[in-house]
Amino acid sequence: MKADIRLIVTADGSHTAINQALDKTYHSIHGAYQESQRVYIELGLLEAFEKFPNDELHIFEMGFGTGLNALLTAREANIHQRRVIYTAIDAYPIAAEDAQQLNFDDLLTTNYLAKLHESPWNESVDITPYFMQTKVESRLENWDTNERFHLIYYDAFAPTAQPELWEPEIFVQLAHLLLPGGMLTTYCSRSYVQRNMRAAGLVVEKHPGPLHKRDIIRAVKMA
Repeated sequence: MKADIRLIVTADGSHTAINQALDKTYHSIHGAYQESQRVYIELGLLEAFEKFPNDELHIFEMGFGTGLNALLTAREANIHQRRVIYTAIDAYPIAAEDAQQLNFDDLLTTNYLAKLHESPWNESVDITPYFMQTKVESRLENWDTNERFHLIYYDAFAPTAQPELWEPEIFVQLAHLLLPGGMLTTYCSRSYVQRNMRAAGLVVEKHPGPLHKRDIIRAVKMA
């Protein structure tokens, strides 16, 4: 089932989508690009490149959505010439015809957003020589894998829209997916979310957020 969305332009000129069923945006209205760049690239990917300098980097994204996080990751993988194996899950993906309207390639001077969206679900596809993507059409609660990850982008909709995705058992599941030293980054810094992460054995770090967002979270699996 495809998501029913409407596109809007955010404050930094990049698109976001509004999920009509949930009445929630996929990215910040203050700037989709600047939010993703801060939360997932600066706090997550660039730190992982330094922390695991000799590894092929395995990344899991909860909520493929507009593909912006994947696009930014592919761009950095190419710049740094680091191989990234990227797995994203989404229960209600955006239709390809809606994705064609997104302006990310124009803003970022990239040329593979269409390939990210049009690649088949549940198959591994090389998007660039440094970025291999597997998109999984499933709910997180119903998904199981033997793969382990250096980094998780946790980009579920806000707890007010999807409270079930911020409960303690979800973070136990996510902690199990992380390799030792692996990290999870997210925009949500609510106190009970931090408590749920700690209860799952993760060490929680608060960091300055993007524009109009005071705090964001990086959680680390120590062992």
